[in-house]
Amino acid sequence: LPVFACRQKMLNVIRENNVVIIVGETGSGKTTQLSQYLLEDGFGSTGIIGCTQPRRVAAMSVAKRVADEMGVELGQEVGYAIRFEDCTSERTIIKYMTDGILLRECLGDGDLDQYSAIIMDEAHERSLNTDVLFGLLRDVIARRSDLRLIVTSATMDAEKFANFFGGSCPTFTIPGRTFPVEIFHARAPQAITVHLGGMEGDILIFMPGQEDIEVTCSLMKSRLEELDEAPPLAVLPIYSQLPSDLQAKIFQRAPGGMRKCIVATNIAETSLTVDGILFVIDPGFCKMKVYNPRIGMDALQIFPVSQASANQRSGRAGRTGPGQCFRLYTERQFKEEMLVSTVPEIQRTNLSNVVLLLKSLAVDDLLKFHFMDAPPQDNMLNSIEEVLTIVSMLSVPAIFFRPKGREDEADAKKEKFQVPESDHLTFLNVYLQWRQHKYSAKWCADNYIHAKAIKKVREVRAQLKEIMQEQKIKIVSTGSDWDVIRKCICSAYFHNAGRLKGIGEYVNVRTGIPCFLHPTSALFGMGFMPDYVVRL
Repeated sequence: LPVFACRQKMLNVIRENNVVIIVGETGSGKTTQLSQYLLEDGFGSTGIIGCTQPRRVAAMSVAKRVADEMGVELGQEVGYAIRFEDCTSERTIIKYMTDGILLRECLGDGDLDQYSAIIMDEAHERSLNTDVLFGLLRDVIARRSDLRLIVTSATMDAEKFANFFGGSCPTFTIPGRTFPVEIFHARAPQAITVHLGGMEGDILIFMPGQEDIEVTCSLMKSRLEELDEAPPLAVLPIYSQLPSDLQAKIFQRAPGGMRKCIVATNIAETSLTVDGILFVIDPGFCKMKVYNPRIGMDALQIFPVSQASANQRSGRAGRTGPGQCFRLYTERQFKEEMLVSTVPEIQRTNLSNVVLLLKSLAVDDLLKFHFMDAPPQDNMLNSIEEVLTIVSMLSVPAIFFRPKGREDEADAKKEKFQVPESDHLTFLNVYLQWRQHKYSAKWCADNYIHAKAIKKVREVRAQLKEIMQEQKIKIVSTGSDWDVIRKCICSAYFHNAGRLKGIGEYVNVRTGIPCFLHPTSALFGMGFMPDYVVRL
């Protein structure tokens, strides 16, 4: 790995400076080797070496890789922590975690005293949590001269990071070891053509999200079955919700030496490095969460990738040999229509949780907090009004399911739970009845309720309850007076109120945007249309 050649120089720079920016191509060994080098250099004797990742998949897979390289059991000397899963122990010296986990740890330990060094990996991705951590760690470094902060980036935006930390911190560049990549701008999909072309090497296809990946995998498999005597191809998906045993398949050799075709979200841009990729197919799109303060909602939308992301994607083809990248868009679109770099998440998403978190960290003046890129003030000032209500049940996409051929039976079961005039109280009723039946999976199956989804609800609820107890917030029950809950929802989300207009149509009283009752809503089957509704 390229990082090995400059190991000693890099460690010298880290020893002499509180903050160091390290720039290195994806695959240079930053993520897996840096933490081990720090351990060998003695940093493990004074505290934990922490490494943050913007994604759960990366935190888990990298921790496993480092544990294997060190010859230790995962969860002992090397571990990871993600939401709802803590695979660490008292012996853990190297800890990989999502940036959200470190952010939560700041609540209980503002100076992060248990850490001797913190590596903020993939900092160029500029996730919301990463940007908030930058502001917090800047103050921690000022208070703790013994702590080392290493910020790693796969792109050449190091100057911005250096300026944020005062301009005096050094930038260390790991020399790259990449092969040339030939860029083609193609109109038609290329995966099958590349596979049938006979050239060796695995294929990496980028898709915006899980559904797109699953459809692509299905179409490729069916297309290959239609072809006579097509060489075998292992089509492998990778996205965050995929079970970890299936995620691991992308790193393993395909049986019989067959070619692999990996279909991935933008997680494969920088967070994961898979050897053997010589062909990249880039449709040029990704999914991003964007907040619209006018309607007060976050939306996951498909956008063209930035030029920086497109270059990261093409670079994946040049890791193990000369490669080819097929961009399914024109060169003019790349130069004239794509942004140079991705807009930081903090400038495009709902800041409710961040505002609440900063308040709990005793940050009084949010507008004076050290943001690398300050969020738009209209987002910040509006988001403080948003209050968390029945979030546990609303944190999962769907509780009920309707199997094909048994829709009527499923609908009848669902009707038993419905509380007139409120979907939120219907959800609450489902949870209370599940608890009454001792959280039974059989009860879920009998009532056409997703056992996995409602189990996740229980985990979210337990986590929120724990945070409330840590903050010494009294947990009081309303008993049977559910009107109190209705009042809470109305006072917190009054700006989401809709007034009946015509037949079956509501308009938002603030924005005038039309909205309609969903057929699955408890309000849909009441027999009449309420004059006003409030949505979350």
